[in-house]
Amino acid sequence: MSHSSSSPPKHKGEHKGRGLPRGSERGSSTRDKDRSATVSSSMPAGGKGSRSSSATNTAQKVPNRLINEKSPYLLQHAYNPVDWCMYPWGQEAFDKAKKENKPIFLSVGYSTCHWCHMMEEETFQNEEIGRLLSEDFISVKVDREERPDVDKVYMTFVQATSSGGGWPMNVWLTPSLQPFVGGTYFPPEDGLTRVGFRTVLLRIREQWKQNKNTLLESSQRVTTALLARSEISMGDRQAPPSAATMNSRCFQQLDEGYDEEHGGFAEAPKFPTPVILSFLFSYWLGHRLAQDGSRAQQMALHTLKMMANGGIRDHVGQGFHRYSTDRQWHVPHFEKMLYDQAQLAVSYSQAFQISGDEFYSDVAKGILQYVSRSLSHRSGGFCSAEDADSPPERGMRPREGAFYVWTAKEVQRLLPEPVAGATEPLTSGQLLTKHYGLTEAGNINTSQDPKGELQGQNVLTVRYSLELTAARFGLEVEAVRSLLTAGLDKLFQARKQRPKPHLDSKMLAAWNGLMVSGYAVTGAVLGVDKLVHCATNGAKFLKRHMFDVATGRLKRTCYAGTGATVEHSEPPCWGFLEDYAFVVRGLLDLYEASQESAWLEWALRLQDTQDRLFWDSQGGGYFCSEAELGAGLPLRVKDDQDGAEPSANSVAAHNLLRLHGFTGHKDWLDKCACLLTAFSERMRRVPVALPEMVRALSAHQQGLKQIVICGDAQAKDTRALLQCVHSLYVPNKVLILADGDPSSFLSRQLPFLNTLRRLEDRATAYVYENQACSMPITEPCELRKLLLQ
Repeated sequence: MSHSSSSPPKHKGEHKGRGLPRGSERGSSTRDKDRSATVSSSMPAGGKGSRSSSATNTAQKVPNRLINEKSPYLLQHAYNPVDWCMYPWGQEAFDKAKKENKPIFLSVGYSTCHWCHMMEEETFQNEEIGRLLSEDFISVKVDREERPDVDKVYMTFVQATSSGGGWPMNVWLTPSLQPFVGGTYFPPEDGLTRVGFRTVLLRIREQWKQNKNTLLESSQRVTTALLARSEISMGDRQAPPSAATMNSRCFQQLDEGYDEEHGGFAEAPKFPTPVILSFLFSYWLGHRLAQDGSRAQQMALHTLKMMANGGIRDHVGQGFHRYSTDRQWHVPHFEKMLYDQAQLAVSYSQAFQISGDEFYSDVAKGILQYVSRSLSHRSGGFCSAEDADSPPERGMRPREGAFYVWTAKEVQRLLPEPVAGATEPLTSGQLLTKHYGLTEAGNINTSQDPKGELQGQNVLTVRYSLELTAARFGLEVEAVRSLLTAGLDKLFQARKQRPKPHLDSKMLAAWNGLMVSGYAVTGAVLGVDKLVHCATNGAKFLKRHMFDVATGRLKRTCYAGTGATVEHSEPPCWGFLEDYAFVVRGLLDLYEASQESAWLEWALRLQDTQDRLFWDSQGGGYFCSEAELGAGLPLRVKDDQDGAEPSANSVAAHNLLRLHGFTGHKDWLDKCACLLTAFSERMRRVPVALPEMVRALSAHQQGLKQIVICGDAQAKDTRALLQCVHSLYVPNKVLILADGDPSSFLSRQLPFLNTLRRLEDRATAYVYENQACSMPITEPCELRKLLLQ
């Protein structure tokens, strides 16, 4: 018999969501739909119990072990019932489970997760549940952002044995860490359609006492099956698959799932999935003269425009929320994640390169404005996220979206000024209300608000073009633009008075690496040195606070201290594959944006460390975690899906190609080929699950352009050629500045740079492709023609 706790009817759970077409997920086609399916070995039916009253407030409680942790998520659970002996992940808990012969209860989440808050308040503050956990289980709490390896291993189990996955993730393990029951959100007590957490605990306790050997055998069988299922290896394959075939199949799968009206690639919930947009832009570039190429460009640009016009974008404060709960991108799940901002800044910058439409560059600048204001730390690093929940007023219980929604009356009160020149009596508030779709009754459907927390509220979403709104009231387009901008600024000032959502001030190396890319690429594309400077500060932060000089290793996390200080856990949490891959990508992007070779040198050193710690010398590709760090876990996995974040192996494949282009070191090219070969079967089976890796496959088989600019970095003619390259969408390239110094780092790596000469003492560009070199070019317009061929 299997247990399942069905989710509340609101699509706002913390999904393991990827926004991919149905059928792309391994083992489940409904993974984005549900946070809460659970599967276990056979267990007898259990009875109901009455809901216990909530625990008293924090001031009257005694903290548990988690009070000594740095993670904001773990600290949120530090005042759960005192007899609940909650442990962080570690040997102390495992030894205790073996000594006392108890199953381990593992609960995984993160600090800005709405349903993690719900379960903490409803379930983990329940005194009876705390007693059951304390007496019969060894309870372990994990911040998934601190330990992505633990999260990946047990999410693999939950997804393989149920209809979905997400957070909070709750899994029961044997003392040897093998899973036997798993699920996501559980209410404390049974409902009409869902089993309660208390019932599940009682059933597992009973089965552990009466049928422990059966559970152990079952967990061993499941673990063996998961090992076989998760294996990614070259096997007998000698080479990766055809890039042309994988590109075509990936595009076809995306085309089949595309939402023609609203953009995006799923019904609901809808995630931004920048990896898909990046693939479509790359596909367009390789098929510009074909109908499929035009189609790919249209799909990506339309999706980006609909997202930017929808409620998933914060029109008042900028930045993007995590996902939309509907097809229309209207009502979001309101948390804001750093990794979304980083990737979307790049996506909108690329859209500007391709289309020339400043709509997209304005969105990119708005994203970075939000990050600089709300997620940046004085140390130069970037915080992880802002919560979805906040109190509507001080002293009130937090509600989802309270910081971001508006009533029509509130907007009218804040914007009472009459609009001159309109064909009918009109205030600024009425103009904004019309343009952004606000109504007196609220524009949020009751099906998206089962608790009634958003009744009468509105999410701003662009309903009309500026031209239509101007025509409706007989106004000039620029006048409407100015009035709406002024109105949004007044709403922003008013919103400052509201209680702010919780900030997860944890700083992750991986996401900071993505953010370095976001600032560097956008700054380079738009020619805004200030943004490149922000990227440089981010890289300096990583080197100063998240890099151990003695071992050459990255640290995974640090935490905001007072002022500009940061704090680390003790012992430190060391980096995972994604930390290295994303930071190396950020450093390569920063080198191309700033032409400061120190960042390229550090990228090479980090790549060497990554190869030493994570490379699978037998099967090819990279493991997600170090062997020593993951000791005891039943699986050592290689992430095989590009989702809300790209797979670290996909990013690593691109990095290896770029590093080969910067250095000529053939071993990195060979490693890339081995990696792509190891993932061949996954790409062949479901290419849409790895769009970023399919892009890397294309780049590997086509080769990268080496664009060399010979000149003085500060000279006007050199900067003109560099900006010409940055303004164009040329994804499969490396951009190198040759300053004429034979002792420079790049000249030592690529001796041919010393043979290049400036034409007539002017900055000169050379383009190497397919082992051929272009004629020297001194004019940006000529370089543009060559790169667009």
